[in-house]
Amino acid sequence: MTSLEPTLNQETLEQSSHAAHEHEHDEAGNSMFGFIVFLLSESVIFLSFFAGYIVYKTTASNWLPSGVEGLEVRDPAINTIVLVSSSFVIYISERYLHDKNLWGFRFFWLLTMAMGSYFLYGQAVEWQSLQFGFSSGVFGGTFYLLTGFHGLHVFTGVLLQGIMLIRSFLPNNYEGGEFGVEATSLFWHFVDVIWIILFILIYVWQ
Repeated sequence: MTSLEPTLNQETLEQSSHAAHEHEHDEAGNSMFGFIVFLLSESVIFLSFFAGYIVYKTTASNWLPSGVEGLEVRDPAINTIVLVSSSFVIYISERYLHDKNLWGFRFFWLLTMAMGSYFLYGQAVEWQSLQFGFSSGVFGGTFYLLTGFHGLHVFTGVLLQGIMLIRSFLPNNYEGGEFGVEATSLFWHFVDVIWIILFILIYVWQ
């Protein structure tokens, strides 16, 4: 009877370890599912803004404010290239993390933050150079609402990336999984896709 005790204890430990692993896996899966639902709700908000913009643009008799002939495209196009490219950079960063290369992860993660910050700076410079304001008709209101709301998401993404970068220096931070990094990266891809649509609607379709 005594000889069976080590075997029974080992089986109990293995079962407990397996159950704990399954619980962590389910918890991470539920968290990611909840985050995806959050992004879908954000998508509905943006889609409603897009629909409103299209309706106003196609029905308004005087779409552009008085004295405004159109928007400058070159600088916003450069900002778009930077922001969209950052999606590839953050993907590279994730790959380094999966390979347990923390310094590679931190470098490309920080580069993603820099690219997002550059986009925000470029948008601020553009706003200062515009000849119309938020109250300049329907176009002015929708332009600042759409670009501003998206800019808020970019700022949130950079902030979340900063938090994840700081957490990467905590010992054993990724033993429980990489949900924070994966969710932040997914949010960043979402922000980039939204901007591509915005760029086409606002700057290409003039």
